[in-house]
Amino acid sequence: MTVRLLTNIGRLWTGNEVLSNAAILVHNDRIAWVGRAPDLPQSVPGVVDDIVDVDHVENLGGALVTPGLIDAHTHPVYAGNRYAELAIRTGGSTSASITAAGGGVGSTVTVTRGTDPWTLCNGVRERLRGWLLSGTTTVEAKTGYHLTRDGELADVRLLRELEKEPMMPRVHVTFLAAHVVPPEYFGRQREYVEAVGAWCADAAAAGADSVDVYCDEGHFTTEESRWVLASGRNVGLLPRIHAGQYSRRGAVQLAAELGCASADGLHHMSDEDIAIMSRYGVPAVVCPATALQRGHLPPVRQMIKHGVQIALGSDHNPGFCGITSMSLVIAMAVSAFGMSVNDALRAATLGGATVLGAPDRGVLTPGRLADIVQWDADHEGAFAWSFGLKPRRVWRGGTPVQ
Repeated sequence: MTVRLLTNIGRLWTGNEVLSNAAILVHNDRIAWVGRAPDLPQSVPGVVDDIVDVDHVENLGGALVTPGLIDAHTHPVYAGNRYAELAIRTGGSTSASITAAGGGVGSTVTVTRGTDPWTLCNGVRERLRGWLLSGTTTVEAKTGYHLTRDGELADVRLLRELEKEPMMPRVHVTFLAAHVVPPEYFGRQREYVEAVGAWCADAAAAGADSVDVYCDEGHFTTEESRWVLASGRNVGLLPRIHAGQYSRRGAVQLAAELGCASADGLHHMSDEDIAIMSRYGVPAVVCPATALQRGHLPPVRQMIKHGVQIALGSDHNPGFCGITSMSLVIAMAVSAFGMSVNDALRAATLGGATVLGAPDRGVLTPGRLADIVQWDADHEGAFAWSFGLKPRRVWRGGTPVQ
């Protein structure tokens, strides 16, 4: 049993309120008490009989403290890079022309399939470590660059095993075999959709938490997406959907119909789409880096106005975005989407916990996981100023990781 007291917190952003001159008492991996330091009790039943007997006391020097950040949308299981493709795209080439020339997701699939498991694992490990060291204690991580049954299931197992290692964030694994149609299924898209639906039970058994499908132009139709998501939901996977990244194809309506845990991307949205998400309680995951690159910004302020739950994601992937810092994503959300710092920070904590179905994190209150970050600042406004605020220290489940 370990009891740790974090004190001299200048400003504590709990997710529910802001406290000055605060303290946090941690019991094993959970928060036992949170409040103003002058109100710290002498004893906490079941935790410590006398506060002077805590195992560790850490003075945080008047710093800003928040819950660990949560990245609600990433694609970290891949090998190689597409730097040359990015350069061509910035020169005016379209995604369609790049794909026709052999680039796009298919090129990453080719490289990933040809990479030995050891090398692939090391690459994913380093990416996940980068998230944790930048203050992100939970990462949603998708498969989607093998597009074979055995390869996709191996990716699920890889993510589950890496989560157990030291210096790793918590991982929410999403099965995204319905990313694109692989080359060996050319001309047989329906057959591939049926195969992916059949793989969902194996993905759940391997440790996946969610199933995702890319419902958009050049990927999968709403009918095909319905088949995959329903197959996953039937075996206990949370359904989520890539929606409206290139065009509007009814993905938002499908998300409402199936009760999706999130609709992600949403670069092309109508007032009707927003109304549907609000009415049926479909949360939105928005990714400012990708939205900026594609030149279409989701109407985030309108969604907030209509009560849509917002979460933030980096959309880390080999083709568009290499960000592993959610503090940078927060700053980009403030500047690109017009979000307030509080709304953006909440979207990167409680919002992420909500869409991932993880009620044990995202806020600093008793009983929640002690995923905590001490920042190199004394006020949350620093997130909007720094464009990549650095943590001084990170605790995952009450254990310091740096």
